[in-house]
Amino acid sequence: MADINLKEITLIVGVVTACYWNSLFCGFVFDDVSAILDNKDLHPSTPLKTLFQNDFWGTPMSEERSHKSYRPLTVLTFRLNYLLSELKPMSYHLLNMIFHAVVSVIFLKVCRLFLDNKSSVIASLLFAVHPIHTEAVTGVVGRAELLSSIFFLAAFLSYTRSKGPDNSIAWTPIALTVFLVAVATLCKEQGITVVGICCVYEVFIAQGYTLPLLCTTAGQFLRGKGSIPFSMLQTLVKLIVLMFSTLLLVVIRVQVIQSQLPVFTRFDNPAAVSPTPTRQLTFNYLLPVNAWLLLNPSELCCDWTMGTIPLIESLLDIRNLATFTFFCFLGTLGVFSLRYSGRCLMALPFIPASNLFFPVGFVVAERVLYVPSMGFCILVAHGWQKISTKSVFKKLSWICLSMVILTHSLKTFHRNWDWESEYTLFMSALKNFERALKYFLQATHVQPDDIGAHMNVGRTYKNLNRTKEAEESYMMAKSLMPQIIPGKKYAARIAPNHLNVYINLANLIRANESRLEEADQLYRQAISMRPDFKQAYISRGELLLKMNKPLKAKEAYLKALELDRNNADLWYNLAIVYIELKEPNEALKNFNRALELNPKHKLALFNSAILMQESGEVKLRPEARKRLLSYINEEPLDANGYFNLGMLIWMKKAIKLQADFRSALFNLALLYSQTSKELKALPILEELLRYYPDHIKGLILKGDILMNQKKDILGAKKCFERILEMDPSNVQGKHNLCVVYFEEKDLLKAERCLLETLALAPHEEYIQRHLNIVRDKISSSSFIEPIFPTSKISSVEGEKIPTESVKESRGESRQTQIVKTSDNKSQSKSNKQLGKDRDEETPHKTTKDIKEIEKKRVAALKRLEEIERILNGE
Repeated sequence: MADINLKEITLIVGVVTACYWNSLFCGFVFDDVSAILDNKDLHPSTPLKTLFQNDFWGTPMSEERSHKSYRPLTVLTFRLNYLLSELKPMSYHLLNMIFHAVVSVIFLKVCRLFLDNKSSVIASLLFAVHPIHTEAVTGVVGRAELLSSIFFLAAFLSYTRSKGPDNSIAWTPIALTVFLVAVATLCKEQGITVVGICCVYEVFIAQGYTLPLLCTTAGQFLRGKGSIPFSMLQTLVKLIVLMFSTLLLVVIRVQVIQSQLPVFTRFDNPAAVSPTPTRQLTFNYLLPVNAWLLLNPSELCCDWTMGTIPLIESLLDIRNLATFTFFCFLGTLGVFSLRYSGRCLMALPFIPASNLFFPVGFVVAERVLYVPSMGFCILVAHGWQKISTKSVFKKLSWICLSMVILTHSLKTFHRNWDWESEYTLFMSALKNFERALKYFLQATHVQPDDIGAHMNVGRTYKNLNRTKEAEESYMMAKSLMPQIIPGKKYAARIAPNHLNVYINLANLIRANESRLEEADQLYRQAISMRPDFKQAYISRGELLLKMNKPLKAKEAYLKALELDRNNADLWYNLAIVYIELKEPNEALKNFNRALELNPKHKLALFNSAILMQESGEVKLRPEARKRLLSYINEEPLDANGYFNLGMLIWMKKAIKLQADFRSALFNLALLYSQTSKELKALPILEELLRYYPDHIKGLILKGDILMNQKKDILGAKKCFERILEMDPSNVQGKHNLCVVYFEEKDLLKAERCLLETLALAPHEEYIQRHLNIVRDKISSSSFIEPIFPTSKISSVEGEKIPTESVKESRGESRQTQIVKTSDNKSQSKSNKQLGKDRDEETPHKTTKDIKEIEKKRVAALKRLEEIERILNGE
């Protein structure tokens, strides 16, 4: 076997990088959500030993619902990614790409066992660019295939060194092979199949036996006419040791899964639960289907479950011809390989994906074809080698090969973008929802009892905003759920993803306020079927908050936390519940717990900072500011973050990002007003009222500035009259309009206005005091030339920036802030100013003047009493 050189390694790594660099920009999709995002085994707080007790998806192997896929070493690499970048997908995809490059290089070394140098490189390049590998490389969960393949090939290469000098046995490579097989199996179950490859290699390649020779030797031995050669006995010993070790691994594996096979449903693999001969005919047909995907990877799919490949229920089905043709070809290839040693491995490419030995949880899975494609690539390279040696086909063979490698590379590169998100993956096969609906409906007609098909119809209707049809589809899927059988655990007989029909249906109908109880019943039904259904608790908690039942919501979230205490979102949700329960200290503790688990949890950063600001505790302000700055760093385009820092520069930034940001506009104007920059506030208020003409506090502040700074009494009057048009009972607006009347020297109108205002707020002392001032003016001035200094109508003085921000910036998320607005202080400046006017008495008067004034005062009081009786309806 020739060694590979640096030039060849560089070529292969470069080709892999060119094909897969765009995969670095993909997210977590499809099975990645369960294996990565929802898998608590990735978190550093989970003990390492737990990885060896749970399955690939983080479920304890002892539980019946476990998938029984035991791959702790693969999960360990996910955990390494989490330590490096938490849940940022780029590092996960980068490591997958590196592993694929490593597999391609090791595969080149394996190819040298069977092919010449040039053909080996071609086989390796074909493997590196084949589009069928996009699911294994770009889908993060495909790492199980990548890691298993590394140790699979390493074990095989180790075994090829087990033949010592003079045909002796080298035990060290055999021991290393057994170890590598164990490691490969801990990455993914199919790693153990390398033992079969090693056995075939030992007999037909290492020893050079052919099928006729074996048959002849066996026949002579059975007739007693000869003995088994010593070399053959050595081979037999090696194989017995290897098989015994493998059997030991199988026993351990069976113990790990507690002698239970996973439960697969008709949704996962319809043929697995079908009767004879449907099961056998369909499983055998899957072999040519897999072969065709390798030969022509033009139609790829991320999910081959349900009825994507209809069952073969009769011998007369035309598809049986494909099965027959495939087995004829495979049989011919196998006989040829065994008769002429050196090509035997080409006959074994499809076994891991065959379903023939035991049913698996899929119909077809493209990532499972990762290892079988190696045999296919060797076969293609060998065929190319034979053709290219003939001068007449040499140039044509190179052109065809170049076209295949180029088109496969482009297909792989393009297919990577399909895995960018859930949406792109879904739309990769079906370009619009209308077309998707057509096929999903067809699936329900082909297989009416397929729960998953009806769920997909419901999802598609929902995306098309056809809620009535979506509900009908979900109800149909719900009606197909298995019924409870006394004495049998329900959870063991139902696919976990089918329970999502309850969640989807509840989420759909909860949009109708009159059906909230019905939605809650669905969540409770899902929980009763599977008490560890975390998502049901989470969704129910959200609903209970909406129903104003915070105590029950608290119970739901606490139950979810029992199932997953390392979920930052759950701690955040519980904090929101405590805010609803008016327990800010407990809320802050839970926000802090969420941030311990995820220091970059954006909503926890934002809302905990708001809570700290609203607490009024000076010692918490630096931390609140720090958290808001962290939030801004995570969400640089969210105006709320800048606004809640409460600084002039940040409010300007907020307005720059969002010109109609209501709270930022108002509070920026208020900030200018409070810092004696009222004229700067006026254009800000004009902008606010342009977007929100009914903003009452903005109108009050504008009227104040117009009257006290611009001396525009008419403009101020329009502001206050506008307020009373919208809200005739607005005490602030009514009072300030009274002051306008006073400034217009219409004392009687001001008097009537204040009496009406006092009727609206009889317990407001400042209104009564101002009324007394007006009456004093009426009685003392004889209505000749009343002088009343301009009052400072600052009826929003009591408005603090955080208070207004609490009301304005809640948005769609539950950013609950609870500081109340206090209007009682809102007249402080007006009170002070009017009090001053009271002290500004006219010059000293004679006794005659005083008697005249007293008469007028008595007459005015009588007139006021009559007005009050009219206002009181007497």
